[in-house]
Amino acid sequence: MAFFGKVGDRWRRLRNHLIGRADFQAFAIAFPFTRPIARQRSRQLFDLIAGFTYSQTLVACVELGLIERLSRGPQTAEALASAFQFRPRQLERLLKAAVSLDILELTSSGAYDLGIHGAALIGNPWIAGFIKHHHLLYHDLFDPVALLKGDQAPTALQSYWAYADEDKGEAAKLADVSAYTELMGQSQATVAQEILAAYDFSRHEHLLDIGGSNGSFILAAAARHKSLRFTLFDLPAVGQIARQRIVSAQLDNRVTVTEGSFLTDLLPGEADVATLIRVLHDHDDESVHTILASARKALRPNGTLVVAEPLSGVSSIAPVADAYFGMYFAAMGQGKTRTAAEIAEMGLRAGFKSASVIPSRNPLITGIIVLTI
Repeated sequence: MAFFGKVGDRWRRLRNHLIGRADFQAFAIAFPFTRPIARQRSRQLFDLIAGFTYSQTLVACVELGLIERLSRGPQTAEALASAFQFRPRQLERLLKAAVSLDILELTSSGAYDLGIHGAALIGNPWIAGFIKHHHLLYHDLFDPVALLKGDQAPTALQSYWAYADEDKGEAAKLADVSAYTELMGQSQATVAQEILAAYDFSRHEHLLDIGGSNGSFILAAAARHKSLRFTLFDLPAVGQIARQRIVSAQLDNRVTVTEGSFLTDLLPGEADVATLIRVLHDHDDESVHTILASARKALRPNGTLVVAEPLSGVSSIAPVADAYFGMYFAAMGQGKTRTAAEIAEMGLRAGFKSASVIPSRNPLITGIIVLTI
């Protein structure tokens, strides 16, 4: 393997040397057989340069209500301009940009309809919530070098995610947590579908959802597994929100809400299976070790811990896991995505006996690692 690694390294240096030469670039675009590759690479490089404008086009479509309006049927540019109080020439700029990005499409009559990405947003309404809250991330990315060096604090995202401020911890108030709890809850139904499709909880009796937010996962699991009992553990302010939803769903006879911080408090100890859903990647390694050790201590003998979150090291989602989340967690001031092997190793160090990766239908939504005692 070392031999092939060295060969790969030498090839990479040769490739970079050639691509970095202006005369080679001129040759590649002129020669018919290399021209398609040169064009594709040029486009990919420009996508990196222009990505911010693409995302802002999407933001404008969502904030205007353009996606929602066109979900009811195609409309002309003039009708849309009148509805949104734009001059037609002003709105045309956005419409053309949205068509180029497949957010919208032109009909045969010249009206505007949803494109493939716009239609996908209708089918995943929680994504609009994330898009709307990205103005906080964009604010924090104003000086990305300062952000990565840790010179930019406090950040907007640190203020938004109340638990990211370790000084607040359990003292976070309802007003602090309501916005992010609602945002997480909006996407939790999709995440829950992937987890429940991948892992069979029917073999268990009692599930402890650690950092269970507003109870969305428990509500989905309870609907599928009628005999399963649940405990939700989260900060007191979040627990208030979860308790209201659980009572409204008439599940308070099967679900107990326990309040506290998984970084400082003991977890309830009745469960034979626990879940950590999009929790570990929000925290640095030291805190992750604390969380895993606490979960190990809380579980019954032969218990199981299911960890679900996007994973680093998966090539199909690498830009999301390592670029998007990497910068997002930099703005939060803590956390990172980890490979399945890294989480498994941390689990073994925390006292679990084995770790396995469960295939997920959509790794972009979540990866799944099962740790057993």
